[in-house]
Amino acid sequence: MKFSTLTKSAFFAASVLASSLSFAADIDANADVNDIAISGYDTVAYFTQNKAVTGSSEYTATHKNAIYKFSSAKHRDLFRANPEKYAPQFGGFCAFGVSMEKKFDVDPEAFKIVENKLYLNLDKSVQKQWLKDVPGFITSADSNWFDIKDKTAKEL
Repeated sequence: MKFSTLTKSAFFAASVLASSLSFAADIDANADVNDIAISGYDTVAYFTQNKAVTGSSEYTATHKNAIYKFSSAKHRDLFRANPEKYAPQFGGFCAFGVSMEKKFDVDPEAFKIVENKLYLNLDKSVQKQWLKDVPGFITSADSNWFDIKDKTAKEL
């Protein structure tokens, strides 16, 4: 194979890889392989209905390259107007896990709104532990997030 052909092939492969990565959710946003955040649950509903509500593919918005689903156009529009208000803390990773310098997936049903911020947990049993000292765990997680947000779960 000629050097120029090899160089072109390597450049093409690198370009394809780079472009595919640019569409993936940011490393500090917890999303599935299809870039869906919170397993498709409506993040605005936690605030407006105080419950976990499944979103619809009909109403979506993107934030940090993660796709959020909503149960209504109104919720989607509220999110688009102020995503930082409605997006879960710690990129949607388990708040208790982040307090322990880890990134864990979450159960969308294990949530709590604290001072107008959404916190999610791995599951209800982990949430029980987290609820024993919410202010302390939030302080630890806030401190840890700066150091771990740009690392993958496997790196931790």
